[in-house]
Amino acid sequence: MLDSANEIIIKSWSHLCEEVYHNSWQPELGRYRTNYAFQGLSDKNFILRNGFKRNCGKHKELEYHMLRNFRKYARTTEPGLTKTQWQLLVLAQHHGLPTRLLDWTYSPFVAMHFATASTDKFDTDGVIWKVDFVKINRSAPQLLKKALDEEKCNAFTVEILEELIPDLKGFDELAGGPHAIFFEPPSIDDRIVNQYALFSVISDYYLDFEDILFKDPELYRKIVIPKELKWEIRDKLDQANINERLLFPGLDGLASWLKRHYLSRQDIN
Repeated sequence: MLDSANEIIIKSWSHLCEEVYHNSWQPELGRYRTNYAFQGLSDKNFILRNGFKRNCGKHKELEYHMLRNFRKYARTTEPGLTKTQWQLLVLAQHHGLPTRLLDWTYSPFVAMHFATASTDKFDTDGVIWKVDFVKINRSAPQLLKKALDEEKCNAFTVEILEELIPDLKGFDELAGGPHAIFFEPPSIDDRIVNQYALFSVISDYYLDFEDILFKDPELYRKIVIPKELKWEIRDKLDQANINERLLFPGLDGLASWLKRHYLSRQDIN
């Protein structure tokens, strides 16, 4: 259950900026280097649930079949299709196939975008989940934690996972589970780069990410954006060029941005 002390209701734009950077000062470095990953949602009541569970329910066996057929029917020139299951999983998630991955970003402003992009949700409070991915990765099994120490990094990469665990079955069978980890995807296109993306995955596909977070209140903060502030935040993000034009390069992103940019506020109130 959510710890009420971990839910912060934003009162202003400046309050939001302060809150997403809360606890980001690293005194040993003398720098602001956050240990947090962010996810923005247009409705504060949305559950941190992966697409595979939403789509397929309790039919775990479908995970393998969906990935197998994604590989089989996709164009073989796509990078990642002929490589490991980890790369295939990233590619499938990136193109909209329901997988057990969850999308996150290192950028609090990208998370703000996703919390305020849907104008049909402007009558609903939004939310930004702020999660300490460093602590979560440091609670991984020793096999994985040792790899982070050797690489002197805080987030896993696909290459690290490929070397240690060949596939999801091997990940699921690690002792002491269930485990959650965050990893960085390969930079397969501008969208992943511009969204400053990383993914989370849990060794039990049926767990919601909130099941992991609620075990330890120190892992997260739930930052609620009241509906009354969404327009202001949205307009300031657009002026800062944090919008679909940047985050979804190409004509589709441009069209989405223009559609909202020229929308009359009175027409949806």
